[in-house]
Formats: sequence, C-alpha cells, structure tokens
Amino acid sequence: MTDTARARKLADRIQVVVAETLQRRIKDPRLGYVTITDTRVTGDLREATVFYTVYGDETEREATAAALESAKGVLRSEVGKQTGVRFTPSLTFVADALPDTARTIDELLDKARVSDAAVRTAAAGAKYAGDADPYRAPGSKRDDEDE
Repeated sequence: MTDTARARKLADRIQVVVAETLQRRIKDPRLGYVTITDTRVTGDLREATVFYTVYGDETEREATAAALESAKGVLRSEVGKQTGVRFTPSLTFVADALPDTARTIDELLDKARVSDAAVRTAAAGAKYAGDADPYRAPGSKRDDEDE
C-alpha cells in the first residue's frame, strides 16, 4: 500500500469519525445542519483538512465555524481513539465552496436557457438571407449557368 493510499484511507476514516462525533457527542447549539463533505490528509499524515457545508444563512455559517473551532480538541481526541495512528493529525476546518459554485452554475444555466429560448423565438419566423439551399447540387440551374 502506498503512502497516498494510506492517506486517502485515513482521510475517509477521519471524515466518518468527525461526522459521527458531531452528530452524537457534540451538543453545541451553534452547530446547525452541518455536512462533512470531504477530508484530505497530508502525505506525512500529520494534518487533516476537513471540508464542511452548512445549511443556512451567513450568520449560521459563522456560528458553525466558531462551534467547530471550539470542538476541535474533542474531535481530534476522538479521531485519535478511533483511528489508532501513532500521531493524531491536527484538524483544520474549511467551509466547502461547493454549494456556492453549484448555485453559480445553476444561475448561468438559467441564463443560457433564457437566451436559447429568445434565439429559438427569433429564429421561428426568420427566412434565409440568400437561397434556402446555398450548396450547389449537380444538375441544378446554377450549375448550368457556369458552363
């Protein structure tokens, strides 16, 4: 097993441990609807970055970030107990930009749909600027004129 495979396996385990601990053990009212979306561990297994999303407005996101920072010690000790690694990695919590990115993409797709509908409406009654078939076909009237 390579070091990257070991780091990925540890990251997956940390993600599960943190999510379960937040759900069952941490009773902070500032924690809203938190979802642990991903975890990444450095190659030396010393630092883990935990990505999370929060359902709610900006104040709820800030409160959740503060609650995660205050619960960092409990979460790290629980990770150490359940993973069994020699050195328990330090945890860093980062708000995942995935929901904001998805929202931006949805807005862009909506704009594209509106634009496509406008083009489709404008093209419905349009006529060709020249001939309906601009390509010459063998035996057509235009071919006979060139000879």
